[in-house]
Amino acid sequence: MSVQPVRLFGDPVLRTPAEAVTTFDAELRKLVADLNDTMNAEGGAGLAAPQIGVGLRVFTYDTDGFSGHLVNPSFDAVGDEEQRGPEGCLSIPGLRWDCRRHLHVVARGWNMHGEPVTVEGSELLARCIQHETDHLDGVLFIDRLDPQTRKQAMAEIRAARWFGRPEPVVKVSPHPMFGKAR
Repeated sequence: MSVQPVRLFGDPVLRTPAEAVTTFDAELRKLVADLNDTMNAEGGAGLAAPQIGVGLRVFTYDTDGFSGHLVNPSFDAVGDEEQRGPEGCLSIPGLRWDCRRHLHVVARGWNMHGEPVTVEGSELLARCIQHETDHLDGVLFIDRLDPQTRKQAMAEIRAARWFGRPEPVVKVSPHPMFGKAR
């Protein structure tokens, strides 16, 4: 398993909805391992496959005492309560803004072996599940900011040292893309 380069804001793969996983095989297990390795190396609470250039519906998480992964996830809000708090993203490094999320969610999906999984837990886990599921839908957390905060966020992103730099040379993902863009 290995650490993969994290795709940064502006990379089209981050805005492309990911495809459902249909084959639960060794390649999927390698993808989950790569996501875990990369998430841990970067110090993240979660990481979605598009963030390493793989357009499949998979993410890993490790936050607030909960860790694991979900394949083809969905979630349902539990109640109407919301939370607002600082949120960041490995694809928008070094920047955070307050974002509104559901306070409690129940996520459902499968593990890398094709077995059904249900995940629920803390408020931080709920935030992480929503954030990573958004990535699988081609949505970034800045899309969920109020208009004034989003305007400020875009100005800070444009001023960031990493924004607009030539894309680094990255090795091609070893994971099959089934003809989808990287």
